[in-house]
Amino acid sequence: MHVQRRFTTKGQDVFNTVEWEQRSSRITNADGSVVFEMNDAWIPAQWSQLATDIMVSKYFRKAGVPQYKDDGTAVVADDGTPVTGPERSARQVIHRLAGCWRAWGEKHGYFNTTEDADTFYDELCWMMLHQVSAPNSPQWFNTGLHWAYGISGPAQGHWVNDPTSGEAMLAHDAYSHPQPHACFIQSIDDDLVGEGGIMDLWTREARLFKYGSGTGTNFSNIRGDGESLSGGGKSSGLMSFLKIGDRAAGAIKSGGTTRRAAKMVCLDADHPDIEAFVNWKVREELKVGALVEGLKHLSPEQIELAEKLGLNLDYDFNGEAYQTVSGQNSNNSIRLSSEFFRAVDTDAQWDLIRRTDGEIAKSIPARDLWDQVCIAAWNCADPGVQYDSTI
Repeated sequence: MHVQRRFTTKGQDVFNTVEWEQRSSRITNADGSVVFEMNDAWIPAQWSQLATDIMVSKYFRKAGVPQYKDDGTAVVADDGTPVTGPERSARQVIHRLAGCWRAWGEKHGYFNTTEDADTFYDELCWMMLHQVSAPNSPQWFNTGLHWAYGISGPAQGHWVNDPTSGEAMLAHDAYSHPQPHACFIQSIDDDLVGEGGIMDLWTREARLFKYGSGTGTNFSNIRGDGESLSGGGKSSGLMSFLKIGDRAAGAIKSGGTTRRAAKMVCLDADHPDIEAFVNWKVREELKVGALVEGLKHLSPEQIELAEKLGLNLDYDFNGEAYQTVSGQNSNNSIRLSSEFFRAVDTDAQWDLIRRTDGEIAKSIPARDLWDQVCIAAWNCADPGVQYDSTI
């Protein structure tokens, strides 16, 4: 393809189109404790402090990057091996992204000429430097680390396309074919440990969270509480498994940064456990209130022990009270059909359907369920609603 210049001039160093200055970035918790701090990072002078903090704290690679002195010579250890550390300039980050994109384009024959590749690189760098355009977070996290710095790592189970054969294959390492995509929709089967089942989903979610991506799943295939199991006995229901996924997501910071794992949970309105799902976060919010206020009414001996243990329960979302309860690491939504709203309009019963045999688990007033949705959303902003048929 041919690429025309819009913002840049041939032969001009695109990184000289902005002034550079060294800045500090410091991220703190509400109590003043430092989450992240870096001094003397090189940032375009026209960038805000917020843009600086995002770039430095989230998108600078923190390890494995060759270090250089002010005169441009490499820093080496006594044995002659290169010293590695973090990225220290937005120039490095932008170069590794645009440079990697250019290298991929050249490798696969996208450009008509080398000049087109030069233009492609310069224009993308200019747009990122001047904040005209920006890629998604997983691009900042992962793209170009192997190309620019030779960073690698054990294969993580990613599937990639072989451009020669057109067939899918497992990647040989973690970064030569990086995970630069933001959002994934994943399915789940009503199977405990099989491929594509419940426990397999937590592994797949962890893989996506590790490299900064988000994931969403409709869990409506999973049987409800009390439904029969193939080996006898009764299912513990959807909510017991959602709590496992919630804990796993809470333990993983997307991309290894201060960003939380991005997780969406969706459920059809006719699932047997829909009421428990709708009210999940409402119940957990009430538990937080009970923990925080209850601590104030302990005996003097218990309060003294809590202080010795450093137990501080408050309403800070990042505090221990919220970490104690479940349901805090996903955005929850329910899928509603036009049939449901007709039932609400006519004050009809709404059938909840068993997943194992398609029979009715129970019937509830549609208006009661809709009231529960509205009350829950008012109290804790979840669940959201999705419309999966004509309304």
